[in-house]
Amino acid sequence: MFKNLKNDIPASIVVFFVALPLCLGIALASGAPLFSGLIAGIIGGVVVGAISGSKIGVSGPAAGLAAIVLVAITSLGSYENFLVAVVLGGIIQLLFGVLKFGVIGYYFPSSVIKGMLTGIGIIIILKQIPHFFGYDAEPEGAFSFFESSGENTFSAILNIADNLIIGSLIVGVISLTILIVWDKILSKKSKIFQVIQGPLVAVAVGIIYYILTQSNESLAIAKTHLVNVPIPDSVSSFVGQFSFPNFAVISNPEVWVVAFTIALVASLETLLCVEATDKLDPHKNVTPTNRELFAQGTGNILSGLVGGLPITQVIVRSSANIQSGGRTKLSAIIHGLLLLISVILIPRLLNMIPLSVLAAILLIVGFKLAKPALFFKMYKLGWKQFVPFLVTVLGIVFIDLLYGIGLGLAVGVVVILIKSYQNSHFLHIEDKSNGKHRINMTFAEEVTFFNKGAILKELDNLPRETYLEIDVRKTRYLDNDIIEILDDFAFKAKERDIDIKIISESGSAENPPSFIEYFKLRTKNA
Repeated sequence: MFKNLKNDIPASIVVFFVALPLCLGIALASGAPLFSGLIAGIIGGVVVGAISGSKIGVSGPAAGLAAIVLVAITSLGSYENFLVAVVLGGIIQLLFGVLKFGVIGYYFPSSVIKGMLTGIGIIIILKQIPHFFGYDAEPEGAFSFFESSGENTFSAILNIADNLIIGSLIVGVISLTILIVWDKILSKKSKIFQVIQGPLVAVAVGIIYYILTQSNESLAIAKTHLVNVPIPDSVSSFVGQFSFPNFAVISNPEVWVVAFTIALVASLETLLCVEATDKLDPHKNVTPTNRELFAQGTGNILSGLVGGLPITQVIVRSSANIQSGGRTKLSAIIHGLLLLISVILIPRLLNMIPLSVLAAILLIVGFKLAKPALFFKMYKLGWKQFVPFLVTVLGIVFIDLLYGIGLGLAVGVVVILIKSYQNSHFLHIEDKSNGKHRINMTFAEEVTFFNKGAILKELDNLPRETYLEIDVRKTRYLDNDIIEILDDFAFKAKERDIDIKIISESGSAENPPSFIEYFKLRTKNA
């Protein structure tokens, strides 16, 4: 794990700068103490990162839970009462892991997962545009279309002109320019520009700008437009920022309802994020989902015990980690340690970072998630892929994350029901071993994303040095999700000395370089 430190340390710094405003903003949007968001970020990085089986996933407080937390704190009477529900929610997540509920993540179609990534990318861009111009009425990390300020995502953008802060705009433009030049030009010139990440330089420039312009009325940036980390006056005041659960209310049925809601929503968001990050991962690692539920449950128990918000694996931080070259879980762990160290040692320095600088960093993250080329790619795959994808994107942008995913899934199920009929014999395994392992997999006439989990399990269980025959001569409909699984498996098969032979009506092929291209050609010929 430590051999990738040259990748993981720079990536962890980027994730730290992405996580810092989100931890604070989500706490503010949740109606919870600001320090509770930092606690969740630290535990999500260090504890969950250490236990999780994901190499590139990053956990922390999630925007999708903010509305639930806000309502729950009010209904339960106090934040200390709410913390009991967080602890119980973590215990329920442990139970989910024991019962192997992690398999649920495999039943979300690829089009919905891609729609989720794209929708989140678009909403990051839309939500960060006001912050980039210095309009900070809505806290960082709030992803819902209707905002707590009374505006919505688009009206906030339209009102930028009346709330423009010149200093924030200047340092935002400078930061964005640094990030683009660093990524597109400098990082390709020398290794030093790969070790020292652009976001770190942008933040340093932002702090210098704030210090130099404090006395200039027109260019100065007010403290309301800076990061706002709580600053303790002493050790006792630092300790006083921690809250502890009031277990006297554990018999209250409403506490258990909130706990189950937190466990269910946090687990669902985590499983969706796991699916998404595994797709983004250039090394095609597969995250053990039941272990992930166990890790998240452990994190939520600890977070609730010391006053933190509920934790999930979060796509914004995870994608920033992947984009920055993170290779192992050390990146997530180090980012959590950076949060802890900075909050203790340099809170005043953190409070000199303009929010527009962090907005510039998040704009880059959002753009890489929502590249326009993906829309054309999904459109070319046909309406069965494009419609659920588009519905998911629109749902996330115009409602919120969970509603968008729910709508996309509903449309995806309807599409499958229309285009395929139920076939329980989707896969036949035959062991033809004679010396070397020789396995034949015969696919049925209809194979959909509902069969994704079982096929992925069979492929992962294949021993090394296997000769695998995949027979699709009887297959009339092969879902794009299954094709992507085969394409990803071909990458891992080389490392495990597994040879693949694909047999179809039009002939056979040994170790095709791309299953996607193979089936596209097969469909065209048919």
